[in-house]
Amino acid sequence: MTHLGKVYLVGAGPGDPGLLSLRGQQCLQRADIVYYDGLANPLLLKHTSGRCERTSRQISDEGKQVPQGEINLLLIQSAREGKTVVRLKGGDPFVFGRGSEEAAALREASIEYEIVPGITAAVAAAEYAGISVTHRNYASAVAFVTGHEDPTKLESSLDYENLARFSGTLVFYMGLRRISQITASLIDHGLSPETPSCIISHGTLGSQRIVSGTVETLASQAKKEGISAPSLIMIGHCVELRDELKWFEDRPLFGQSIAITRPLEQAYETADLAIEYGATPILLPTIEIQPPESWDEIDEAIDQIAHQDWLIFTSRNGVIYFLNRFFELGYDLRQLGHVKLAVIGSATAEALNQFHLNADLMPETYHAEGLAAALIDSIQGQNILWCGADRGREVLQNELAPHAAQFRKLTVYRNADVLDWSQEAIAQLTSGAIDWLPLSSPSIARGVARLLPESAKAFLGKNTNIVAISPITAQAAEEAGLPVNLVAKSHTWEGIFDAIASDHSH
Repeated sequence: MTHLGKVYLVGAGPGDPGLLSLRGQQCLQRADIVYYDGLANPLLLKHTSGRCERTSRQISDEGKQVPQGEINLLLIQSAREGKTVVRLKGGDPFVFGRGSEEAAALREASIEYEIVPGITAAVAAAEYAGISVTHRNYASAVAFVTGHEDPTKLESSLDYENLARFSGTLVFYMGLRRISQITASLIDHGLSPETPSCIISHGTLGSQRIVSGTVETLASQAKKEGISAPSLIMIGHCVELRDELKWFEDRPLFGQSIAITRPLEQAYETADLAIEYGATPILLPTIEIQPPESWDEIDEAIDQIAHQDWLIFTSRNGVIYFLNRFFELGYDLRQLGHVKLAVIGSATAEALNQFHLNADLMPETYHAEGLAAALIDSIQGQNILWCGADRGREVLQNELAPHAAQFRKLTVYRNADVLDWSQEAIAQLTSGAIDWLPLSSPSIARGVARLLPESAKAFLGKNTNIVAISPITAQAAEEAGLPVNLVAKSHTWEGIFDAIASDHSH
């Protein structure tokens, strides 16, 4: 007999993936299946290994509208199959969401559930905009109001007379389509047309936009500026604090959208860094990381580790795949006590640190030529083991092998090409919806060129700018037909973002 599963109704927060609660993260980590709605940031799915299915209740170009009753049945059916289910909902499950209806359906079906609160949009979006909704000099209360009522109602249940007299801050959720009716109704019931107000669109994201004005002017300003949902309408004198307290828009890459072309294993980490800079990351991997077809050669090399003088790592993946296998075979750090470790750059060194190992050598310039030059005097007549991918540049082997007693290239992981990008992704690149396309290696540059149709390449460098991590990558991109706008001075992802920020500020 199949035991019933459990459903977690999890608040995903307002957009910034860093605002998910620790309990929400724990639930995602244990989930067998995740049903996430249209307002939940897909970057949150990095926390789960379960199957993920988008269940948007909003009609959009990305997918069909899923009726609430169908969502309820999906939750019940999956739990009856014994699965651990996460229903990931934007903001908080119960604040102008349908979480209470889902909980009621689960209760009626005798399915165990747990409600995991999330940061609601009104609080987070206001604070990312520099607005304190209950600043003691302006508002002693805040009211959360729906701007999108049940369409089957014959008339509005909102008491505009009392809302117009409310002495605190008014926050209308989902009210953009009705903003003219909302503001007119408030004015008609006595609210001063000069009351400060604003609209926050895409709050807490790098695409956040804010239009400020008065209750009387806000609707026309929103139309003029082309403000889009999801958005919040905020009305009250606390809005005046924004010019003094705003902080989010001051981040160096605020408003910029950046494609992350790395394999997913590293893309999420880079996306987090992009968010720290204030950008909107868009995951467009060109390569998939896969284990070797056979571990036999790697196991044999590990068994003979006592005969090696140097281990060279040229990527984070090389460190992870080699050392994970090393420990799986029952070895520990004592067997590496005599071996010196060389890395190509700081990210690879940090991967070693995670295994409690420090690099003995790291070049000043983070590329193969720099590593070879830094190593050449140290490896004379010694045994060298280079742990890397199944393909890539052979600079190390060509430069170092003639000087070593033995130089061996060990394939500890494979790079597999992503077969295609969606038409939507290609359209984003050609239309300028993506501002920057970083290339972090020659193989990724060639992968981008392979995935883009020739007609799309004509738009690159104009609508979407290309930034290369190094001159070598820039050369590979140009040879592949990709025009490079910028080259990072520091050959890291931080260097890429700093180069974009410097260009963006001019």
